[in-house]
Parts: sequence; C-alpha cells; structure tokens
Amino acid sequence: MRIPEIYREGQFGLSIEIFPPKSEQGDRVLWSTLERLRGYAPAFISCTYGAGGTTRTRTVEICREIHERFELTTTAHFTCVGATREELIDWLKYASENGIGNIMALRGDAPQGQESFETPPGGLCYANELVSLIRENVPDVGIGVAGYPEKHPEAATAEIDLANLKRKVDAGADAVFTQLFFDNSNFFRFRDAYQAAGITVPLIPGIMPITEFARIKRITAMCGAVFPTELASRLEAVQDDAEAQFEIGVEYAISQCRELVDAGVPGMHFYVLNKSQACERILDSLGLATPVA
Repeated sequence: MRIPEIYREGQFGLSIEIFPPKSEQGDRVLWSTLERLRGYAPAFISCTYGAGGTTRTRTVEICREIHERFELTTTAHFTCVGATREELIDWLKYASENGIGNIMALRGDAPQGQESFETPPGGLCYANELVSLIRENVPDVGIGVAGYPEKHPEAATAEIDLANLKRKVDAGADAVFTQLFFDNSNFFRFRDAYQAAGITVPLIPGIMPITEFARIKRITAMCGAVFPTELASRLEAVQDDAEAQFEIGVEYAISQCRELVDAGVPGMHFYVLNKSQACERILDSLGLATPVA
C-alpha cells in the first residue's frame, strides 16, 4: 500500500520506524520486536538509511525481508548524503526492483566529522530536490518527508523552515512525518502554521517514548527538541533506576499520545529504537490499534 492510500482511507495510520542493526544479536532483537508489533497491524514499517548512506543497500534488503516475513508495507529512508545524482538514480532503480513502494525522502545529516551538510560533487543539496528526483524516476512511489514542530536546527526562523517544507510538498511529497517532540503545544502551533501556509497533505506526529533518560538527552541535543523541565526533573530524580525511568517515560507518552489522538491527528509515527515494550504499552493503553490474533 502506498502512503497516499494509507491516509486516504480515513483510518488511523500507525507507523513504526526501525534502524538497521549492526550485529547478529541486533538482528535477533529487531525480528523479535517486529514479530510483536506486527500484531498491532501497523500501516507501514520504515527503515532508516545510515549516516552518509552507509546502509543504503541494507535498508532496502531489510524492507524486503520485513515484507516477506510479515507481509507488512514498508518504507525505505533515502538521503542526499554522499551520493551523486547518478548514484541516487541507481539506488531508486535498485529499490524499485526490490518492491519498495514508499520512500522517506530526507536531505540527511552531515557525515561524522563534518560540522555542516555539504552538497556532494554532482549531488543534491535539499530534500525538495530529492523529492523531485524520486518523482521523475519512480512516479508512482509514495513519498514521506520530515517536518519540524520546533524548526530544523539549521533554519534561521520557523517561517523559513515552513517555506522549505512547503517546497518539499509542492515537489510531490504525500505526507509529512514530524521530528520527535515532547511538548504538544509546539506541535499544535506548528499544525496551525502548516495549515495556514496551504499545506494539505497529512501531518503525522513523530513520537519517541522515553525509556532511558541519558539516551534521550543525547538525541534531543542533536535534533534540538525541547524537553519539558518538569519531566526532566522527574527523570533526573530516578536516573539510577532504569525501571522507574521507563515507567515515567511511558506514562508521559501515553498522556501525550492521548491528547494528540483527541486532537484528530491522522496517524502516529513511533521511533521505537528497535524495541517493542514501550510502544506496546502505549498502544494497549490508548486503544490506538487492536492486536491481531
């Protein structure tokens, strides 16, 4: 199923994001996680594309295997990093030959050791250019792009960031999936501005349940997401108690997701870090999806 079809049907679109493991043990954890989460009938599973394009082939292979093992729709991440236009076109051909029907089109982060993104020689600079390239070469594929409720760290203003997002949608994106956030008021302000700008494709909030405070601090530092002071204080008070951190994080995510669902979001995109327990607890608590026998 393509991304436009998922949200056109008017049903809540649950999606799960995973990353390519780096070891055999990681592989086992991933497949166990997906075995559990498949029961919630996700609309699709997306697989990330490693820094600098390091997993560009494996991303496709994992998506293909997910579909073969679980008969689930998949979405392959795709970035501009470290590739010429010709190499990007070759990847699109490879993805198409392997049955990839959806692509998450992202500019990508600067490779390790670089302070900022640099356009590869003969490559692309912006995500809207990548969306256009995909549309030119695989016109029927579903395309998702990223949105930033608290603006992209490199954008000078929220208005400029929103204009950049509109370029991606105008180039042919079918839906926008947001960066993780923890303060729903920021998402609602972003949604209002999004609609006022005339962007009409579905806007899907991205949720990362907190299961380990130290890890989430590192992640938010990289992406610029605002972390609520009260929540940080509660987690700091139990930073030596892994179970307590998990419980606080999951309960917060349940409350956050409940408010978003009540506000009519068309779906939810979970960053699960290849683990299922937190996501299962949230889905069970809210009834966002009914487990399939």
